Amino acid sequence: MSVGEEVQSASVPPQQSLGTAAARNLATTTKSAPQMQEITSRWLLKMMPWVQVQGGTYRVNRRLSYSVGDGRVTFVQTGDRVAVIPAELGELPALRDFGDEEVLGELARRCEQREIAAGQVLAASGDAADSVYLLAHGKVEKVGTGPYGDETVLGVHADGAYFGDQALVDGDAVWEYTARAVTACTVLTLSRADVLNLAERADSLRHHLAGLLSVPEQRTNKYGEAAIDLSAGHVGEAVVPHTYVDYDAAPREYELSVAQTVLKVHTRVADLYNQPMNQTEQQLRLTVEALRERQEHELINNREFGLLNNCDYGQRLQPHDGAPSPDDMDELLSRRRGSKLFLAHPKAIAAFGRECNKRGLVPETVDIGGHHVPAWRGVPIFPSNKIPVTDARTTSIICMRTGEDEQGVIGLHQTGIPDEIEPSLSVRFMGIDEQAIISYLVTAYYSAAILVPDALGVLENVEVSRWR
Repeated sequence: MSVGEEVQSASVPPQQSLGTAAARNLATTTKSAPQMQEITSRWLLKMMPWVQVQGGTYRVNRRLSYSVGDGRVTFVQTGDRVAVIPAELGELPALRDFGDEEVLGELARRCEQREIAAGQVLAASGDAADSVYLLAHGKVEKVGTGPYGDETVLGVHADGAYFGDQALVDGDAVWEYTARAVTACTVLTLSRADVLNLAERADSLRHHLAGLLSVPEQRTNKYGEAAIDLSAGHVGEAVVPHTYVDYDAAPREYELSVAQTVLKVHTRVADLYNQPMNQTEQQLRLTVEALRERQEHELINNREFGLLNNCDYGQRLQPHDGAPSPDDMDELLSRRRGSKLFLAHPKAIAAFGRECNKRGLVPETVDIGGHHVPAWRGVPIFPSNKIPVTDARTTSIICMRTGEDEQGVIGLHQTGIPDEIEPSLSVRFMGIDEQAIISYLVTAYYSAAILVPDALGVLENVEVSRWR
């Protein structure tokens, strides 16, 4: 034996007891239930009041409203060229219900693209309004004069908005405010002259525009609903007006949506490996969690009934300075009575907190089921990572009034379905196939309805990456 081997053998004492690696072969391991990172707090599902929809469809009956085409316009971009989709011109009040696709296509081609620098004035108050502006990208603020002669911002237009549409039907129209670019903008302009020039050659457009002048103006309230004639403050034997409340003849109906998956478990696993935890139960538990996460995502983002896509355009606001400030949150609250909750991405909540810090404000907290939740003006701000954050680092903040009695936002479901394990969620045995695999159909039914437009508001294009 060499000197090095003698030193090594002397420094490592012989093992005197059973090692831990060998001992584990006889030990019972303590195990956790299967964990899952996808699980979130799902505040929307918890706070939404759920209404039973027995027939699978929920109809929202409303008082008759006269629509004026207050939607948004969609564009297509090829390189640096932007064009409006012809059918989207039907969102303009003057072209609403006009269905001649060939003429709409010609009008779309006559739209002129302009690049506007930040701070540039597109139209000045008092000037003749001879063109409609279609805002493809950017932000434009409406600037007016305050009661004491100072400048005041009346509102903000963003991507997809249009303004100046009165120019297409009124040759004497003037701008009632100044339109000024807040950021660099890409706009398309369609002049009244181009529309009238095309109308001289296109009978369908000429008759459509002439029909607008012959239609009597509908009497409405400030919400666009058919007016109810009332009399107040009269004395003597005044004639009391006769009236009735007209209903929307084609109310919107919400059908329950569905989220499904087929869970498969091998019979050998279900038979032999159920201690200390039942394998089938754990598989179902995690599957149900994933299904509920998808349900909340759909309630926010689904194109048919999701909150972000179905918010009335008159209830969509733009932040005055990009980041979500206390002023923006106040404006969002002021658009509706009885707001019950805000819903925002955690990054948006952090951005709002930074804006409060700049002003020396500390948002209060409210207790919701033992959880301390940040709040603004007493309205809790719940986090939800289902609200998307764009590549431009912008997101949205939702504010809503909830409840059927309050004419708010409600969730729709149907309880009592076959093989139900949770409200409106069922697990149905589908059989065992030739490979000895058990199949379970896991299904959730749900939807959401906005009873009146002002029940839901959205603060759009909120910046979440500003740190100064």
